[in-house]
Amino acid sequence: MANVLVFAETNNEKVKPVTYEILGRLSGQNVDVVSIGGIDADSVSSLAKYGAENIHKIQGSGLEKYSPEGYSNALKNFIDSKSYDYVFMGATSAGKDFFPRLAGSFEAGCASDVTNFIFEGDDFSGTKPMFAGKALTKVSFEGAKPRFITVRPNALGMPENENAKAGTLADANGDAGNIRAAIKEIIKGASEKVDLTEANIIVSGGRAMKEEANFKILDELADVIGATVGASRAAVDSGYAPHSMQVGQTGKTVAPSLYIACGISGAIQHLAGMRTSKVIVAINTDPDAPIFTKADYGIVGDLFKVVPILKEEFKALLG
Repeated sequence: MANVLVFAETNNEKVKPVTYEILGRLSGQNVDVVSIGGIDADSVSSLAKYGAENIHKIQGSGLEKYSPEGYSNALKNFIDSKSYDYVFMGATSAGKDFFPRLAGSFEAGCASDVTNFIFEGDDFSGTKPMFAGKALTKVSFEGAKPRFITVRPNALGMPENENAKAGTLADANGDAGNIRAAIKEIIKGASEKVDLTEANIIVSGGRAMKEEANFKILDELADVIGATVGASRAAVDSGYAPHSMQVGQTGKTVAPSLYIACGISGAIQHLAGMRTSKVIVAINTDPDAPIFTKADYGIVGDLFKVVPILKEEFKALLG
């Protein structure tokens, strides 16, 4: 039985869903959770429900704002005071930013962006996409502990069975230490929708959207089904959408339950960012578009006619 620590990234004191996904795969291990900053009572209860024995909340000087050095320093000091075999976190923007630094401070290995994993006794074995998702490789560890793993959001799915533990909340003092590069300001995006990397449903538009104003029809569909709107690189390069909406090898890698691709041809660069979606629906006028080879469902037609019909059908279905 391994001693495992899961870092719970929060947003407005709410724990991000990928933390619960990770906890759902750690049944049979000794599991603690740690967060930096505030964490609300509902999140504490949910963490306990999914298997957290102890929940540690680190607060201290220099930790009021996120910084990769500060978070890494504070977590290193905390981990040094304990005895963990593995440390997990979601492969979010922050996870990709500071977790490799944290692993490097221990001179330990870091398996990044895994999409599945199991434990055989105390031994970890994970699955990681390689070569833009065209191949999957098995990853494991040798050498120093603790060992570090980041998990792709939405890849594991939410736990079906509860594994309730004590979930005792304890405060821990922390210090950001010597920060050489400080983040002066974090500007919140205008959209209130869930970030693409965490979204369960995504509606994306490609070059066939023709202009920025036409993304309004995707926004309207997204509002009905609770989706987040994305874009292909072609749409972003054409100025139809900002880079923050780009899905693909040079954008964001996503793994939603449902991905609706509207007017996207299916270039390998785009497929690399969304091919692990559970269900893919493609809408395109070209019946030979590469996206149809990866889609579970395909609609050959004009997206400007099809999307409004889909919106009305979903609206009627969802009441």
